[in-house]
Amino acid sequence: MIFKNAAVYNNGKFRQMDLTLNVGNAGVGSNFNNAYVFPAFCDVHVHFREPGFFYKETIKSGSLAAAHGGYTDVCTMPNLNPVPDNIDNIKKQIDIIERDSVIRIHPYAAITVGERGEELTDMASLATYCIAFSDDGRGVQSEELMRRAMTEAKRLGKVIAAHCEDNSLLRGGYIHDGEYARLHGHRGICSESEWRPIERDLRLAKETGCKYHVCHVSCKESVELIRRAKADGVDVTCETAPHYLVFSDNDLEESGRFKMNPPIRSEEDRLALIQGLRDGTIDMIATDHAPHSEEEKSRGLERSLMGVVGLETAFPVLYTRLVKPGLITLERLTELMAINPRRRFDLPPTEDICVYDLGEEFTIDPNDFMSMGRSTPFEGMKVFGKNLITVCGGKAVWNSQEN
Repeated sequence: MIFKNAAVYNNGKFRQMDLTLNVGNAGVGSNFNNAYVFPAFCDVHVHFREPGFFYKETIKSGSLAAAHGGYTDVCTMPNLNPVPDNIDNIKKQIDIIERDSVIRIHPYAAITVGERGEELTDMASLATYCIAFSDDGRGVQSEELMRRAMTEAKRLGKVIAAHCEDNSLLRGGYIHDGEYARLHGHRGICSESEWRPIERDLRLAKETGCKYHVCHVSCKESVELIRRAKADGVDVTCETAPHYLVFSDNDLEESGRFKMNPPIRSEEDRLALIQGLRDGTIDMIATDHAPHSEEEKSRGLERSLMGVVGLETAFPVLYTRLVKPGLITLERLTELMAINPRRRFDLPPTEDICVYDLGEEFTIDPNDFMSMGRSTPFEGMKVFGKNLITVCGGKAVWNSQEN
């Protein structure tokens, strides 16, 4: 595959050069005049559902979805069955990964046994097998338990990646506690349920010296707390997701494809997140790719399960909605999707690439997904940026001429 005058990312800049890829299909791609060559993306927050929930997604289908989206490294969250809270359980997951994945998958281990928030796992024994520790899907409610987890993570040199949610403030909510909820009679989730535990954890991270990472930041208060903590020297990073950057609760519809946790919040929150990307407060973008079955997502806003897919739409959506309007540069988006995630989670440098044609416009159609999940708020959106090829370890794991 030959790309004439491609824009290749190198040392923080895109430079024009010819590129020949001797992998996979050897077809000639000289007509791809808008080809951009990126370091392959890295997503530190995905749910591949196996073992335990393979009717939603498998390691194989999830890894193919990642390759389609340009990702060659992903980190899988531990809300599985069995939960990877001991060596035997995490090895079961690793065995499936080694057998079925077309990319590199790095599993999280649970902070607490069964993700129940009652007893710490044997973090020392798990550290060799996991990328970091998280109870994602549930917040660690106990301050003392989180302090102990951070202290041990500091000793082990591991990141604590926190799902920040105060259960006492949820009050049965399932979308943002905003105008849409009030107008349509839905129970809302207040922003304080997110920022209050972040405030607590930032204090604990400063106390313990732990490497602390905040998952799926969605509201303006969280951004400001993290901004101040960074200025105060706390070792904190954070992620947000494409749906929080593109939508506000003004865009909600009575459909399960708009339901995730945390919820899509207000326009003021969305703008604060974009400012966080621009000033460096937000370090990376993760998709929180969380597939469910069609039936589980067909029950409307109130009764559908929380979670949407995102690996196959992230780059074109973000390029179209953030880069093309000039809100951030293409170089900054590359940092957010490829450079910073690997750096924070101590993943080794890679020569993996993905090649996008930024001139091709298409309409997002879930029927084109490799993921078993089809529920996305981006369905029907017109976007620019088609992935031509993803190369992982010298092998083409996605090739638009073959797939």
